[in-house]
Amino acid sequence: MEQSVEKTASSAPDLTRGPITRTLLLFALPMIAGNLLQQFYHLADTLIVGRYLGPDALAAVGSSYSLMTFLTSILLGLCMGSGTFFSIHYGKRDLARLRSGIFVSFVFIAALTVLLQTAVFLGIDPILRVLHVPASVYSDMREYLCGIFWGISATFLCNFYASLLRAVGNSHTPLVFLGLASLLNVGLDLLFVLHFHWGIAGAAWATVLAQWCAGLGLMAYTLLRVPALRVSRREMKFTRALAGEIAGFSLLTCAQQSVMNFGILMVQGLVNSFGPAVMAAFAAAVKIDSFAYMPVQDFGNAFSTFVAQNYGAQKPERIRAGIRSAVWTTTLFSLLMSAVVCIFAAPLLGIFILPEETEILGIGVQYLRIEGSFYCGIGALFLLYGLYRAVERPGMSLVLTAISLGTRVALAYLLSSVPAIGVVGIWCSVPIGWLLADLVGFGYYRHIRRPAPAL
Repeated sequence: MEQSVEKTASSAPDLTRGPITRTLLLFALPMIAGNLLQQFYHLADTLIVGRYLGPDALAAVGSSYSLMTFLTSILLGLCMGSGTFFSIHYGKRDLARLRSGIFVSFVFIAALTVLLQTAVFLGIDPILRVLHVPASVYSDMREYLCGIFWGISATFLCNFYASLLRAVGNSHTPLVFLGLASLLNVGLDLLFVLHFHWGIAGAAWATVLAQWCAGLGLMAYTLLRVPALRVSRREMKFTRALAGEIAGFSLLTCAQQSVMNFGILMVQGLVNSFGPAVMAAFAAAVKIDSFAYMPVQDFGNAFSTFVAQNYGAQKPERIRAGIRSAVWTTTLFSLLMSAVVCIFAAPLLGIFILPEETEILGIGVQYLRIEGSFYCGIGALFLLYGLYRAVERPGMSLVLTAISLGTRVALAYLLSSVPAIGVVGIWCSVPIGWLLADLVGFGYYRHIRRPAPAL
């Protein structure tokens, strides 16, 4: 059976052997490409809606992005936490416990997904009121969300099976399914919005159908093509120790992800209070911002899998060498993206915003040049998240997230209330939060490095 699991990873590098930088990059690149493709789910909606349905529709879809990111981050965090469990036990070659963990985590996360989906449908109007959605945008945003919420369960399937495959070294298969789903999303967007004239609801349903294709496709591939990860009847059982171990990883990682995105959601509510022009600028700029640092976020997740597997295999020297390699790689890439975003801010925003919308363009450029100057800060933070999650200290990832987002939210509300600063205070609060969390994270690493044998 162990050979069968090894075959699962045959299309991807073995993270416990080989040249470290090359191995990390070969594993990370499909993850980066897959997540960038996944962003096309919402990017296609934003682009087509902004170009063909107008600024109010763009503001509605853009504001929905922050809410959906928060909701899906709950599921993503649960799946990422379980993925760490899978990686550690794969590194140990404890395949029986790995398969039992698959069953426990699937049932646990599926139950939470049903609760989450029910809650958001019942609470959609209170949610929109909390977000201070202007009257001109309210109906469009509500219509879009009523459609997009049907994709929450699909998001669970997609992230669960992608995390499982990546945990055992297969980062290529999720890329294939996400790529096909992204192409389907774009095609359905064009069909539903431009041909059938279904408006903003058409954009939502295009995304939902593409998500379900990706989620069901990944589940079918894993069950049919990877028998080593197929759970037998005798392995379908709960034990207190196993459930506790998985919950320790999943819930803390979920808290870290959801706290991070809840803070962003609170900032979205503050942005909404400045009116539709700022909302539209923020909606477009956030897409560019997300694409710019998405690669270092995924590299941080790949780094976490690398560390977790070597932690399970008890290879501390390889972990330390991997940390050095990851820091250099992330720093160089972040500096490159900072230069690109700061120099080409206006042309990049022009992808989403018509040239005559000069006010919106000006606000968006201001945001990108402030955020883009500090991508090294968020790159380092993603590495710290991944490191502490992989060495069974997910609570520290949560602490760093609380510092980063707490600083961001507090400063955003404080600075933006000063008339001379206004909305610029919201933009400036973000890099300050990144850098403060980095200082705490690196300080904690220096504190634990000597007594911790795996660090």
